[in-house]
Amino acid sequence: MTSDKSYAAQTTDEYRQKAAVIPVSAWLYNVPGSMCTADRTMLLLEVCCCLLGWISLYLVFCYLNGQREREWNCRLVTLTHGLVIVLLTAYICFIDGPWPLTHAGTENTLLQTQALVICLSYFLFDFGWCLCVHTEGPVMLAHHTMSILGILLPLGLGVSALETCAVIFGSEITNPLLQARWFLRQIGRYHSLWGDAVDLLFILLFALVRVGVGGMMLYSELTSPRPSVIIKGGGVAMYTLAWVFMVDIARFACRKSRTKYKRWRQRWDERCTLRQENGHSGKSE
Repeated sequence: MTSDKSYAAQTTDEYRQKAAVIPVSAWLYNVPGSMCTADRTMLLLEVCCCLLGWISLYLVFCYLNGQREREWNCRLVTLTHGLVIVLLTAYICFIDGPWPLTHAGTENTLLQTQALVICLSYFLFDFGWCLCVHTEGPVMLAHHTMSILGILLPLGLGVSALETCAVIFGSEITNPLLQARWFLRQIGRYHSLWGDAVDLLFILLFALVRVGVGGMMLYSELTSPRPSVIIKGGGVAMYTLAWVFMVDIARFACRKSRTKYKRWRQRWDERCTLRQENGHSGKSE
């Protein structure tokens, strides 16, 4: 892993020293991490190109799956994004470095910026698709809006892309399972062992990674002196929304557990009744 010096991680004292000798106008544009007009223009072009890529992929899926409904093809795009962004952010957080829990608020690297561009362009695509087709409720639209704003902040500030990638990894790691659950419903295989396995793994990953590890990430973000107040506020907002989803997931888990238990009791009672009618009530299974 590359040493910490290569990431231009500056302490609060170093920033204060720069601020003492650099005028405010120069501070906004010349301090490492801030973006000039050319950088913003290039970033905008990259986002537009990636957005066109997601739209093109959606059109390709629509062409190949002409007999399927539009949501099927959009879900394929979502699944593709989930797999790509989870692998990319996992590489950034666990291999390329530095460690997000100890280096929150550091300057963005090229790879981190590219990951945020890919993710931002996807959320713009999916947000626009949801508005056009009206398939999602206000909670999911709020999630997409907060995600877009949360990605725009580190891109504009030039810092905190590392912890943003960590948050994206925790948020999207359950996305392939969510799409698999939807596809299982569409093909009539949800009420099977596959459906139970997907639901169980989804609940465990969401609780352990998005809520558990996400809480650790939020704590390190709030206690670090480097991230700005607006970045910390965004982290609190995203973690609060994660708990909203967690409550809904917990309710779903309780309902499904009760349903499974009732079905098991019904089958058990039917078997007991059948044994009694056949004159084998004294035998054990």
